[in-house]
Amino acid sequence: MIKKFLIIALLASAISTFAQNKGYELTFNGESNIADAITKARLDTAFIHIYPKFAMADGYRTKRKVELTFANNETEAIKAKAGEIKVNSAWVKGKSQSKIDKELFNALSKNWVSYSKEKHKGYELTFISKDPNLDPAVRKKLIATYFEIYPTLVKTFNDKSTHDVLFVVDTANKAVAEASGNRILFSAAYMKAHPTDIDVVTHETMHIVQGYGYSAGPVWLTEGIADYVRYKYGVDNVGSKWSLPDYNAKQSYKNSYRITARFFAWLEQNVKPGLIATLDRQLRAHQYKEESWAALTGKTVDQLWEDYSKEPQKVSLTYSSKK
Repeated sequence: MIKKFLIIALLASAISTFAQNKGYELTFNGESNIADAITKARLDTAFIHIYPKFAMADGYRTKRKVELTFANNETEAIKAKAGEIKVNSAWVKGKSQSKIDKELFNALSKNWVSYSKEKHKGYELTFISKDPNLDPAVRKKLIATYFEIYPTLVKTFNDKSTHDVLFVVDTANKAVAEASGNRILFSAAYMKAHPTDIDVVTHETMHIVQGYGYSAGPVWLTEGIADYVRYKYGVDNVGSKWSLPDYNAKQSYKNSYRITARFFAWLEQNVKPGLIATLDRQLRAHQYKEESWAALTGKTVDQLWEDYSKEPQKVSLTYSSKK
C-alpha cells in the first residue's frame, strides 16, 4: 500500500509539473485534510487529462489557472467551469481514475450548448457549439462540408494531415474563423450574419492541411493559397456569393486572400500548372524562399505580378454551386 501511494504521489507530482510547464495550474483550496493524498493525486491527474483539452476546445479567454474546492453542499459529484472545479469529497473518495476523468469531462462539457462526434470513412469531426442560437441547418451544413471537402484536401495536398478535427462555434470570436492545430473556431456572430458562407470550412480546413508551422513563409502566401483552394475546391461558392475580385491597379499580390488567389488562378492557367501545389509543399517542408518563384517559373514574383497586371482578364474562372 505504501509503495502504491508513493507511485501515485510521484505520478501526480510529475503531471502537475507538466501542467504548469504548459501553462495549466491546479490549486487546491479549502481544508487540506478533507481528501487523502491518493484522492488528490487522482484529481490532479484528471485535471491534466481533461482540462487542457477542454480549454483548447472552449475557445477564447479560457482560464489556465484553476482552483479546486471541496464543496459537498454544492455538488453531488463534480461541478466545473473555466478556472473553477468543485468536488464532493464523499463522492470522489475511492473512485477510480477513469470515473473521475469521465465525471470531470461531463461537468466541463455542460458549459457548452452542444457537443457531438461523428465519424465517416476514417475521418472524425468533433463539433462544439457555445451559441444557443446556432441555426441547426448551418450546423448541419458545416459538418457536411467537412466530410465532403476535407478528405479531398488531405489526399491532394498532405496525406499526413490529421483525420481528427475539432469545430468550435464560439460566441467570443469576433472575426470570421481561424484554424490552429486541428481546431477551427467559427464566429457565432459571423455564421448568423452569413449562414450561406459554408466554404469558410474549405478555407480553414486547408490551413490544417497546410500545417506549415512558424516562419515557413509570408502570411500573404499562406492565405492566398487557402483562398485559391477555396476557389478551386469549394463546394458552393455561388451559394456563398463568394468570388475572386477583378484586378485593379491599386492591388498587390501581398494583399492576401481573394486578390492573391485570383493571381494564383492566373498563374496556374498562364504560367505553370501545379505551381501552387509545389509552393505548398515547399512551405510545409520549410524550403520556400523568395527565389523559389524564379526557380519554378523563370521570373520573380514581382515580374509575374507585372505580367498579370498587363493581362488580368486572361483567366477563366468557374465557381462551384450546389444548385
